[in-house]
Amino acid sequence: MHFHQHGYVSADPRIEAAAGYGIDRPEDLPDEVDVLIVGSGPAGMVAAAQLSQYPEVNTRMIEKRDSRLVIGQADGIQARSVETFQAFGFAEEIMREGYHIIDMAFWNPDPQNPEHIIRTGRPKDDETGISEFPHLIVNQARVLDYFAQFAKQSPGRIVPDYGIEFVDLKVDDDSASKHPVTVTVRYIAGERAGEERTIRAGYVVGCDGARSGVRKSIGRTMIGDQANHAWGVMDVLANSDFPDIRTKCAISSKHGNILHIPREGGHLFRMYVDLGEVPEDDARKVRQTSVDEIIDRANAIISPYSIDVKDVAWHSVYEVGHRLTDAFDDTDETAVGSPSPRVFITGDACHTHSAKAGQGMNVSMQDGFNISWKLGQVISGRSSQELLRTYSDERQVTAKNLIDFDKEWSTLMATPQEDLPDETYLQDFYVKTAEFPAGFMTEYTESMITASTEHQELATGFPVGKRFKSAQVQRSCDSNFIHLGHRARADGRWRVYVFADAPAPTDATSSKVTELADWLNADPASPLVKYRRAGEDLDSLLELSVIYQQGHTEFSFPDVPTVFRPHVGEFDLEYVEKIYATLEGEDIFEERGISRDGAVVVVRPDQYVSGIFPLDAHDEIGNFFDGVFVSEQ
Repeated sequence: MHFHQHGYVSADPRIEAAAGYGIDRPEDLPDEVDVLIVGSGPAGMVAAAQLSQYPEVNTRMIEKRDSRLVIGQADGIQARSVETFQAFGFAEEIMREGYHIIDMAFWNPDPQNPEHIIRTGRPKDDETGISEFPHLIVNQARVLDYFAQFAKQSPGRIVPDYGIEFVDLKVDDDSASKHPVTVTVRYIAGERAGEERTIRAGYVVGCDGARSGVRKSIGRTMIGDQANHAWGVMDVLANSDFPDIRTKCAISSKHGNILHIPREGGHLFRMYVDLGEVPEDDARKVRQTSVDEIIDRANAIISPYSIDVKDVAWHSVYEVGHRLTDAFDDTDETAVGSPSPRVFITGDACHTHSAKAGQGMNVSMQDGFNISWKLGQVISGRSSQELLRTYSDERQVTAKNLIDFDKEWSTLMATPQEDLPDETYLQDFYVKTAEFPAGFMTEYTESMITASTEHQELATGFPVGKRFKSAQVQRSCDSNFIHLGHRARADGRWRVYVFADAPAPTDATSSKVTELADWLNADPASPLVKYRRAGEDLDSLLELSVIYQQGHTEFSFPDVPTVFRPHVGEFDLEYVEKIYATLEGEDIFEERGISRDGAVVVVRPDQYVSGIFPLDAHDEIGNFFDGVFVSEQ
């Protein structure tokens, strides 16, 4: 962690000083806000956590529950989400708390006795090393707790306004207004229960679930397949003779199918139990299936084994449906200069699917991460409102790809083993598609924040538009082994990773890194010069890191250009911990296909690669950031 730059800290360094709207934050919901977040689910809580790093943005979050979530419906945490947790500072804590999925067992009917099941495969969950982070199972309520803690400890001091529900909104036609959205809310708890009031908002982010009132208020509708297959889901404490009761399983038997997921804590587990096809005239009767019926069905499916349920923590019945809205904001106008979007929808408010691939919470969190840093950057005057158009463009495509994948996976999960092409078909599909459910197939296309792939050959392991895949380096100043991507906090800053050419820092006169450093530090066209505001630290907008091809004993930090060791904080302290060397036997240049001629890798605040540039492409780098940032008015 980086602290002490503003003076000695002896208390918890994760608690940052309050600033802006975080100072003396009023308890009551104000009449005007810059951003109103509706709903404190995964997308809403991530958005609040990120926007709390923008204390100059007046953000509030309303939630109709009267307190924190107690029992969360989602529990699967994909590796991409754990990367995100790392940026928000709690990956290590939640990894200690969660259940780690190492492999997945597949069970099918015994050819010798089809009434019974046998294990037919047990592949590793991550055969190819997709991420250094694990696949976890953690109660959604705990995930929200961690994000809530981050938001409360950040300068904006954002906490949920509980017991307030969204009623309706209207966007004024006056585009010159700073707060053109009129929102009606209703108090449903406490002394003010039943009271309605209106507030004015600059922007609204709807994170209010599949029955989203925000979605309805902007005229967006869900389009897609109606539910036609039902599953009973239960979180239970039970004893069992089933050998893989503490292993994730896909179970197919003559009596139906189960997706079995052990939960954190050593005793709890979840079962998604196949309840079969839903007749068109069912009139939602399947929703009345009791937990005892679900348990009986589960015992039939896992025969000759059984479960003896001691306690049911939670259960539900749901019907698989795949639905998507055609856009995730309130405007159909895309021309530059036309009114920009003011209302956004995230998560289940704009895409629904089954729970089988463990994507609901994970994709929702990326929705919230995506829109929140963009709102922070626009409202704080760093970027034009055109940036906000990229949210729907990027996330709608991602959601469609998810739904296409989930249709295939959930269909396979409900298909009897004898109807599949071969007995290992489901297992083979699970292994070969692992990168998608892990959250790493998102790939944003060219836009104002994503450059072309013209220079992709300079860093083939960092595909433009995909998430920045970390690798190990060695810090020059203290020899520590560091995962490069783990140093990036969710603080709204962009990252610029400069991978040096062959000359060592001690031979800097012949290096393109020296020329780049001089340009970054002093040229009027450099984003560090052009967009840095008076009184700000050198790295307040863009955090620079440099990675040399030499080992850490071959140079020291005073040999490195000063732009990579900025002076920060009120005491003007030199910060030297962003200068790295390669590791013997684990060279990041080899690991990520980086040219020995060097490369500049630009990464946006939500960890996606925005561009790859040659070291000497000063004008090109400057032009890229000119499309991202605006000068202070």
